Amino acid sequence: MSISIPIFGNGNESVLYNPDELIDLFLNCTADGFAIVDMENRFIRINPVYTQIFGFTEEDVIGKRFDEIPHSDIVKEIIKEVKQGKSFTNMIIQRFHKDGTALDISVTYSPFRNSNGDMIAIIATYRDITHTVLMEKELKRTRELYKLITENTTDMIKVYSKDYDILYASPSHEQRIGYTPEQLVGKSIFDLVFPEEMEDFKKMFQKIEETGESQVFQVKMKTSTNEIFHSESNISPIFNEKKEVESYVTVGRDITERVNNDAAFRNLDRLSIIGQLAAGVAHEIRNPLTSLKGFSKLLKSTTNKEKNDQYLSIITNELDRIDMIVNEFMSLAKPQAIHFEREQLTLILDSTINVLHPQALLHGVEIKINYPTDHVEINCSMHQLKQVFVNFLKNAIEAMPKGGTVHINVEKVDHNRVVISFTDEGVGIEQERLNYLGTPFYTTKDKGIGLGLTVSNKIIQEHCGTMKIQSQIGVGTTVTVELDCL
Repeated sequence: MSISIPIFGNGNESVLYNPDELIDLFLNCTADGFAIVDMENRFIRINPVYTQIFGFTEEDVIGKRFDEIPHSDIVKEIIKEVKQGKSFTNMIIQRFHKDGTALDISVTYSPFRNSNGDMIAIIATYRDITHTVLMEKELKRTRELYKLITENTTDMIKVYSKDYDILYASPSHEQRIGYTPEQLVGKSIFDLVFPEEMEDFKKMFQKIEETGESQVFQVKMKTSTNEIFHSESNISPIFNEKKEVESYVTVGRDITERVNNDAAFRNLDRLSIIGQLAAGVAHEIRNPLTSLKGFSKLLKSTTNKEKNDQYLSIITNELDRIDMIVNEFMSLAKPQAIHFEREQLTLILDSTINVLHPQALLHGVEIKINYPTDHVEINCSMHQLKQVFVNFLKNAIEAMPKGGTVHINVEKVDHNRVVISFTDEGVGIEQERLNYLGTPFYTTKDKGIGLGLTVSNKIIQEHCGTMKIQSQIGVGTTVTVELDCL
């Protein structure tokens, strides 16, 4: 006699079901495929999900023997063991769809016993994991590919945490900076960076967090032997599911040779400028030296205290003039380390004019300036920027062999940008030649080396600025530089 069981729904109304109906409901609603095979290996029941997975309908399998449906030999052996009372849980096997497609299946085989404990059938539960297995294989392939790339690339790949501790380092670090990956993991990224680089490094990380965008950054690092190593790195954020920066990945490459070449170019350009200015400086110093000789003789020939005081005052002024010229010249000649500091732009320009003033006099050139009433301060390497301005002003003077005027104009265009322009009244440059200016060793001068504008443009880019050259034959040339200001 079948007993009905009341089951309550959402509305608290009960519906009577007998056990056979409940089994049917279960088999029809479960997400797994089910098959029941009797002790004669004949299918006696399958559910709709079994048909979805394998394509075989009830008409295809009910009443047929188990071995009439494509199975692997291992399944046949498993069925024998299940008949002896053994269960197999979540086995991963390969089966085939009715159309011949291979499937990856997670299957559980269990004995089906009656109320007396006698085995009367075998229950098989199937779950199609083909897509999951495919994803795992693709993930494994990707990991192997990633491992192959990271272990063989010459670039230095690092992953580090939000707290800047290194979580992974590629083997290429050992060849480049002398540290093995094992030595680097657990270190702070700041352990590898020179102290003077840390502030800019932290600002770069802050910018990544604010924008969520990758940044390209040049940094001076320490090798295992404390030597200098220059790296250019692309640093990208890794986000968690909340779109928060969780860690960082960097791909860095060795640019030490490039940096050294840049330094050599700058030094070569600086030495070229010094050589070309030497004649003008010598001429400018000769005049006060002549005065010094004359007034020194007058000091010997007179005992008049008033005149002596007058002569000494003139001598002191001439010595101060010589001292100023020599100091400005030596500051240009002396190699300088690159340090960015807060400087007044007009003071850098005035210092540049002092250096070029002797050459301007030799060429009959007048330098006129137009500065804003407020002080303009910039974050810069003063000596590097001075080298740029010397280049521009020297070019302007040389463009006017018969004399003329150079106009230097400074104008704030935004609250944080300033434009500096150098305008001459020289012969001008042809339009087709303008396109080649800035190319290393390309020059329009008979005795030039073609590095001035190349080096200048590089320095301006390092100051996050831009350079533009406009020229017209017979009218003159204007070089415009735009920089950030404070």
